[in-house]
Parts: sequence; C-alpha cells; structure tokens
Amino acid sequence: MKNSQSEPQPSTEPVSKAGRGIFLLLWRGFWLAFLVGSLAYAWYCFYTPPNSVSWVPDYTTAQEQSMQSDKPMILFFTATWCVPCRIMKRTVWADEQVAIEVNERFIPLMVYADDPDMAEVFSRYRVGATPTTLITDSQGNVLQWENRKSGASQAA
Repeated sequence: MKNSQSEPQPSTEPVSKAGRGIFLLLWRGFWLAFLVGSLAYAWYCFYTPPNSVSWVPDYTTAQEQSMQSDKPMILFFTATWCVPCRIMKRTVWADEQVAIEVNERFIPLMVYADDPDMAEVFSRYRVGATPTTLITDSQGNVLQWENRKSGASQAA
C-alpha cells in the first residue's frame, strides 16, 4: 500500500509565478525606458535654441542691405520639417562666435522651403536639398555653395 501522502510532483509549468512576475516587471521597465528615451530624442531633434544672428526677413531687403554695406549675403536654405537643418541651427548658428562673424561680415537670410514667398529664391539658385548654404555677392551671384547632406562645397 501506498502512503496516503504522496510526494509533490515537480511543476510542469516552464516558469514559476515569481519568475514570471519579475520578467513582466523587467519588460515593463524596458518599454518605459524606451518610451522616455524616444521622447527625449524626439525633443532633442526638434529643439533649436535662439541665436543672435541678425537674420533679414526677405531676399529683397537682404539684397538692398548687401548693396548698401558692400557685404556678401549668406543664404541658409532650410525647412521647418528638416531635422539636419535643426541640428545645424542648434550646433552652428547658435554658436556665439559664428553669430559674431556672420553679423560682422555678411547679410544673413534664412530661406524656408515651406514659405511660398521664398519659392522664387529656391528656383533662382536651383536648391534641391536642405540644408544648403550659399554665399552671394550683392547682385546675387554665387561665391560659395555648401550642401551639408552631401558635404560638398563649391566655389564659383
């Protein structure tokens, strides 16, 4: 005869309830960290600090100021949706030394791709990608062409 008390059978469950609870806690922690990290990265991509470059409001005004001061124009072609442009605004244009040099030596104009008033400037210079930076004389002739995506730089 067998004992009335039988020996406990080993569990056929692959993971115990305690192990499963820890796994779920770690899984939730992973996704929470992923969410926070993703939101921080998205904020960082779209954050642009103010800069002290004295941007001129439109091309006509920039050209007039360029003729009066005999300074070349610096045209920065950008767009509100362009992440590389935002990075450039954050790292280049927000730099105080760059702002001082640009304000002293150039007439700066930020040309937005999504601004219908600037469409003529985009077509005049045949800019097909942003960010692109051009340096022109007061007549609008290109002296230097810089495209950040390709890293190409051309002197006219």
